[in-house]
Amino acid sequence: MNEKIYKALNEQIKHELYSSILYLSIASYFENVPLDGMMKWFRNQAREEHEHAMKIYQYINDRNMQVEIPAIDKTPFKFNSILEIFELAQAHEKKVTHWINEIYDLAIQEKDHATHVFLQWFITEQVEEEKNAQDNVDLIRLIGDDKSALLVLDQDFARKAG
Repeated sequence: MNEKIYKALNEQIKHELYSSILYLSIASYFENVPLDGMMKWFRNQAREEHEHAMKIYQYINDRNMQVEIPAIDKTPFKFNSILEIFELAQAHEKKVTHWINEIYDLAIQEKDHATHVFLQWFITEQVEEEKNAQDNVDLIRLIGDDKSALLVLDQDFARKAG
């Protein structure tokens, strides 16, 4: 693995860990509202993002390199509305997709076939993540200020969270 790919993958671990912390911050917000279904769902999302970071971590180690994670930025923790939160999550997932695509393009450019193949899983995963984010934003917009609908939606999030 060359230095460009190595740096990009370490940077992506940082992004995945940031995502995990961001979703934990959002989960804490929902725990205090309280909307337990959304809290559980975002906790699951945080766990999933951590798992993504660990996939890249293991891949770097499998390539006989040592992981070097850059400093992780502070995440927001105060939010003005539920819609704002879901729009933030959607925008963040789009950024993650962009970062993954950049590394994928770099792997092609650098003829790093192993990394190219490795990243295909992440590209497929991001399609699902962006779809879920869009669906969530659409549902929150659809229910508007209807508190009863919000409680029903929260129950749906609890079912999705398992």
